Order: sequence, then C-alpha cells, then structure tokens
Amino acid sequence: MQRVVTAEMDLDLGASIDLIFQISAAQGVPVSSEQLTFTQGDRVYTPTEIVDQSGSRLHRLTGEQGRLEVRYEATVEGHSSTRATSDLEAITYLRPSRYCQSDEVFQQARRQFKGIHGHELIAAVSDFVATSTTYTPGLSQGTDSAVTTLMTGQGVCRDYAHVVIALLRAMDMPARYAACFAPGLQPMDFHAVAEAYLDGAWYVIDGTRLANRRSLVRIATGRDAADCAFLSYHGGFVGLERLRVDAWVVPDAPTLDGLDALPVDADPAADDFASLVQLA
Repeated sequence: MQRVVTAEMDLDLGASIDLIFQISAAQGVPVSSEQLTFTQGDRVYTPTEIVDQSGSRLHRLTGEQGRLEVRYEATVEGHSSTRATSDLEAITYLRPSRYCQSDEVFQQARRQFKGIHGHELIAAVSDFVATSTTYTPGLSQGTDSAVTTLMTGQGVCRDYAHVVIALLRAMDMPARYAACFAPGLQPMDFHAVAEAYLDGAWYVIDGTRLANRRSLVRIATGRDAADCAFLSYHGGFVGLERLRVDAWVVPDAPTLDGLDALPVDADPAADDFASLVQLA
C-alpha cells in the first residue's frame, strides 16, 4: 500500500523562539521519499533532528521574528516491522499521566468492565468510547482530559484516545497515545488513536471510527497528547496562521468507471473495528 502524506503550516513568530515540531513520519516507517522545509523569506532553516525512545522524530530550531513557512511531504511504501517494547516502556504505559488519569477513573472502569480481559477488553473499551462520546470539533479544550471527556461525553480524536487509554490502564492493560496521518479522515487533520499492549504486541484503537486503521502512518508515540504535540515552543509568542494536513492512499489500479473512488484501505467503513490491527 502506497500512501502520500503532507502538512503545511504558516506561523507568525513574535520574537526569536525555540520551536519543536513533530510532523514527520516516525523512525522505522518505510518512507521512499520525504521533504521537510522551514523557510522565512529567503532564509532556509536546518533543524536538529532528535529521535526519542519510541521512534518519534522531533525537529528543533530557533526561529526569528516574522512569518515561518513549514512544509512536509512523504511517500510511504507498505508497512514497517514493529519495534520491540521493553519492560520499562510497558510499566510507563500502565501509569496515570497528565491527560489519562487512570487512577481517577479506576472505580468506573472496574465496574464497567469487570471480568473482561484480553481481546474482549480491548473490544469492550473501544465500543464503549465509540458509543458514549460524540465527535464535536471546536467544543473541547486543549487542556481537557479523559475525566473531562467522560463527564461531557464529547470531544475530538485526542479526547477519544485519552479515554480509551485511561480506561485500559485502570484495567491493568498498558496503553499509549499515537499521533498519525489518516488517509480518508473527514474532516482531514492530524489524527490521534490509542494503542493497547496485549501478548507482546501493540494494537490500535480508534474510538472515533473516522479512519481505516490499516492506512494510518505513525508520527509520534507517547503517554498522551502532551508527548505528541505537532508543535511546542518556548520563549515567546507563536501564532498559527494556517494549517493544512492531507493524506491519501494511492490506488493500485484505476477504477473501471474512471471515477475517484476511495480505496478500500482508506475507507473507514471497510474497517472491522472489532479486529486486532497493528499500527506499524
């Protein structure tokens, strides 16, 4: 499966400022071509790339006052092999974190999913979050947590992922957050999903059910959204003037009628969300 992913970002920098981006495909993703540029007028910045323990690629630079244009494009061929998970990582993803307070939802999780384990637990949590939460762009806040979302019953992809993660951790199953590109997603944007650790492998859970899990391209992995922000900055003001994200699956062959049909691997309706799928 070939996928093309792009991100365009225009920033207004109020002063010289430390910028950290996570918008490129993670280490290990089989990228056949890739271009990442940071330009400000005639100036082209060369960032420092930092790779964390999960394979997330961070690009850091000091931007000067003015308009900064960020452009990313990559072509991904097939799927990569999964990275081994250490005991320390598994323990880390059992603990409560800033947006996934598994200790605060412990009692609810134990009542809701009592006696359920393994694959059945993953399916039950996925179904519960998908049916009890309403996708509502623009109403949730960047500081909302799993507890907030459980109370309000609404949110966007990051909120769905946080609830899934908190509930699974409360049931003693390691769970983590993944930012990704999602072909076929509507509305198109950076996407967020959860991953559950079972029998030595990570399986992806998309509570929104707005994307086909087999087409996802990993960007970053962490405890929650705080570890996977597409932009963080320190030392001044940054205004986000424009953001455009796109991702699509390149069809293996043209359709018989010549129309642009959504490839099955990018069609959310073609995903059996009860099945176990890995995000490579």
